[in-house]
Amino acid sequence: MWSELHLTSTPQLSLSISPHLTALAWITDALAGRRRGLPDLWRKAIGARVSRLGHQAVRPLAAPGSHVGPDCLVPRPPGDGDVPIQDQLAALRDLPPERLVRDLEQAFGSGPLPVQWRSAAERPRQWLHGYAGAVADVWTAAEPLWKRARALLDKEITRVGVAAVRGGPELLLGALSDRITCGGGGLRVAGLDGGRHELGDRRIVLVPMLAGKDAVIAGLDDPEAVWIAYPLPGAQTLWSRPAAPALDELSALMGPVRADLLCAIGRPMTMSMLAADMKVTPSSITYHCDRLRDARLITRERRGREVWVGRTHRAEELLELYHRR
Repeated sequence: MWSELHLTSTPQLSLSISPHLTALAWITDALAGRRRGLPDLWRKAIGARVSRLGHQAVRPLAAPGSHVGPDCLVPRPPGDGDVPIQDQLAALRDLPPERLVRDLEQAFGSGPLPVQWRSAAERPRQWLHGYAGAVADVWTAAEPLWKRARALLDKEITRVGVAAVRGGPELLLGALSDRITCGGGGLRVAGLDGGRHELGDRRIVLVPMLAGKDAVIAGLDDPEAVWIAYPLPGAQTLWSRPAAPALDELSALMGPVRADLLCAIGRPMTMSMLAADMKVTPSSITYHCDRLRDARLITRERRGREVWVGRTHRAEELLELYHRR
């Protein structure tokens, strides 16, 4: 299945830094089962972090053969520039329930809704609350990675800007993803709703995401601008545990094992996940985590049978200090 965007002239490109699309890509991959290349370690961490209501809210996105969703999945489209995640969450929480019902009717027509969306239409306020909660929960896991991606995002801003100025947008668009091809007067995206759309005089807004290599999300119906969210080039370098900058200095400060451990907790992890990732015995991980907690560098929280570990703001400031040296 393909969606095609017909181009009658050289498209005008812009770029938006809108992290909500990263959260949505993680939701569809980790919670809705549409695997697009997100590493399993992250998928498991996200699945454990999101509440039961959040899991229920995103279930319609997992329906096989359906790649369409209501516009309020992205309540503030990225066509107007950068959209902070806090603004998207505020917009979601402020949406009136009837907006969801209207968006569903617009997405699927006036006939009976697809089975997977009927419960959302019957209890729209509950669905909006659950979906907003899922986005917020996923973002707590994604945010540390997003912060470390600043250099990659800056590089992508430059790349898109150069293509826009030098008149090479078709080449750039065709290189965004293996699921996107551009040529012959059209842009084709695999795995969307199968419709044909006219670009007309609208801009194309590109939205880089920290997502699996096959993740693509697009909004082709907005009257102001078309937007396409795609994997940020080089993002795969961030998925594995990053090496600490100035690690020798950090090691001298707190010891090599604890320095390595603190850098490993780039997103919340269970103690067992951390032990496996570090290739250290659970008893050793517990000992060093006790010392890091005493120094107010990590938090620990029990959820059922698992203990989750995360970095504190104090730890982020410490690592940022060594990043700058």
